[in-house]
Amino acid sequence: MKKINLKDEKTRQTTIQLLKYGVIGVSNTVITAVTFYLLNTWLGAPYGVANVSGYVLGVINSFVWNRSWVFNAKGKGNVWRQGILFLGGFFVCMILQGLVSWILLEPVGMKNLPEDIIPFLPMKHAGQNIVMLIAMAVYTIANYIWNRTVTFKEIKNEELEIQN
Repeated sequence: MKKINLKDEKTRQTTIQLLKYGVIGVSNTVITAVTFYLLNTWLGAPYGVANVSGYVLGVINSFVWNRSWVFNAKGKGNVWRQGILFLGGFFVCMILQGLVSWILLEPVGMKNLPEDIIPFLPMKHAGQNIVMLIAMAVYTIANYIWNRTVTFKEIKNEELEIQN
């Protein structure tokens, strides 16, 4: 039996977890951004409606995959408790995302960006779409921290041993 350095193993596990979280984050970003773009640009829905709609679809995707794949919590802990904590984190991070959006749209004035700022992607509300992507990055980082430290907090093992 060979003892391994717990710090090195923990770093490796955290790195793998972050990579998995990134994969889910990309899928959530695609779901949220496409929903936002379709509702806001094609259907003319207000920023807030399109934003919340995209996040609702993304959060459902996120909970399922984070619970079962990223944090390996399926079958561990109470799913209802985890769901409530996950939703709590969603709302906290959504408020943060909304605050970042408001700051960038209003005081910074990004809502007035020209519609042809990205020539290959036609947008009626270019500034709103760009702000959405920036605010999503803030949301994603905050949400990972919440889920790792609150929702799916691991039970610490006293010692980790790997047999060769």
